Amino acid sequence: MVIFAALKNYILPAINDDVKDLYGGQIRVRACGICVAEGKILLVNHAMYGTDGFFWSPPGGGIIFGETAQEAVQREFKEETGLEVEVGSLLFFNEHIADPLHAIELFFEITSFEGAIIKGLDPEFLFQNQIIQDVRFMNWQEISRYHADQLHRLFSKADSVEGILRLNNYIN
Repeated sequence: MVIFAALKNYILPAINDDVKDLYGGQIRVRACGICVAEGKILLVNHAMYGTDGFFWSPPGGGIIFGETAQEAVQREFKEETGLEVEVGSLLFFNEHIADPLHAIELFFEITSFEGAIIKGLDPEFLFQNQIIQDVRFMNWQEISRYHADQLHRLFSKADSVEGILRLNNYIN
């Protein structure tokens, strides 16, 4: 356990520096998907924020020039989770500002998905600096075990997994 803690203290600053170098000081537009099945929501744990390196959020990422927001959601789901998804309606948007990061996040409903869940890779990062730590469906009870700073802000705006699908407009 001590070795893991020392290794984590070595790796996380490098990851945070990579995030800062890639995305710091600019406004990004991110496209994200809310994928709910059997009362659970699909989440990705990114080791770049939060207490103890935990930060659970719905899959998503930056829109590439020339790509629609829906295409970005499909690509991000494939990269991060291994799933092929059908993207539905825009549910809400969020403005994330946490120096050095600033993002406008568009959240879409995922209407269906195929495939097996995998812990994907973030192509912007080297293999040894990957920020994706885990991918899984979680129910509200599991989500509630985490501290607010270990979860995307959208979880503070709802009282259930189904409540996330009812969020609308600007949630900041």
